[in-house]
Amino acid sequence: MEPTSSVVTEPKSPAEGRAPQSQSPPSQPAPDSEARYRRRAALLGSPRAKWAFIFAALVIAVAAFFLWRYLGSYESTDDAQIDGHVNSVSARVSGHVIKLNVEDNQYVEQGTVLVEIDPADYEVAVAKARAEYADAQAQASAAGINVPITDVSTSSQVSGAESGVSGAQAAIEAARQQFDAAKSQVAEADANNTKAQNDLQRYKLLIDKEEISQMQYDQAVDSAQAAAAALQAARANADAYAAQIKQAQSKLEQANADLRNAGNRTHTMRVIQARSQSAQAITEQKKAELDQAELNLQYTKIIAPVSGAVSNRTVEVGQNVQPGQVMMMIIPLDEKNIWVTANFKETQLSKMKPGQPAEIQVDATGKTYKGHVDSIAGASGERFSLLPPENATGNYVKVVQRIPMKIVFDPGEIKGHELRPGMSVVPKVWIK
Repeated sequence: MEPTSSVVTEPKSPAEGRAPQSQSPPSQPAPDSEARYRRRAALLGSPRAKWAFIFAALVIAVAAFFLWRYLGSYESTDDAQIDGHVNSVSARVSGHVIKLNVEDNQYVEQGTVLVEIDPADYEVAVAKARAEYADAQAQASAAGINVPITDVSTSSQVSGAESGVSGAQAAIEAARQQFDAAKSQVAEADANNTKAQNDLQRYKLLIDKEEISQMQYDQAVDSAQAAAAALQAARANADAYAAQIKQAQSKLEQANADLRNAGNRTHTMRVIQARSQSAQAITEQKKAELDQAELNLQYTKIIAPVSGAVSNRTVEVGQNVQPGQVMMMIIPLDEKNIWVTANFKETQLSKMKPGQPAEIQVDATGKTYKGHVDSIAGASGERFSLLPPENATGNYVKVVQRIPMKIVFDPGEIKGHELRPGMSVVPKVWIK
């Protein structure tokens, strides 16, 4: 009997166990995977599924189209902030602050008294200016009264002097005419006297010869004496008229002197009028000084130029202030003085223009406000910088520039004064 042999099978390692499997042909899909594959194939092959896929694609295309239209209907930027006016409140006169009526961040109305300066010195200045103005008025009134009086007196003197000159000239002319007539009478009397004396000489010869009577000779003597007396009287009359001419010439000289004196009085009148005008000018100057003093007294009460919030207050009670010294700022918060400065890229401005509606989303409040484009700046922001770029020097790198745009709020959008200059906003301008 052959001995029975036993075979012992050694265990194989996992690597050895897997090696044959790697060389075996690929296995068939599991039954559940095959089922899913068949169901998918059946679903894709179904007409209803095809229509569903087509409908879904159309919906996605329409949604994409409207999304593209929506995204292309506006321009937006986050480089924007609230902007507004900042009104400085400064002193117009120097003095000691005695009262402060506002605090930081307090809202004040236009015309509210903010600060009061000690008015004592300015009240004294007003009283002094008022007294000087009254004195100037009195002097001007006195100078004005002398003008018409002097005018009348000067006019009368000029008229009288002119009349005196005319009268003296007329008297000279009359005296000359009378003198000429007197000289004619002297010549006539002289001729008569010469004839009478010659006749007397002839009669004397005849009387000595007794050729004429004594009566005729006596008549000749009387005629000669009468002719001599008439000549003497005519000469005396002519001398009298000559004296009248000299007297009339003296009067004419006096009248001319009076007329010249009256002319000097006209210059005096002009001087008096100039003094009156000077007094009136001094009065107006004193009135201006009084007005300035009253204005300075009013300036001791510093009032709010606009309605708004007080900010950056630097003045305190007891402080001495000087003209032009800024004491605080007032920020108007109404919709007329608040706007948005949005710095859009230049590539966004092709379809943007003033008047387009806008929506402003404010980060601080979380609200969205309505507005519209007011204007576009005339240059990019870099042109207003302290050191604008010079593209003609060095290497040039093109950088998209930003253009400031002003967007204002629509009426009624800002009611609670909640917006402040400097707040970050995101404006959205509708271009379609």
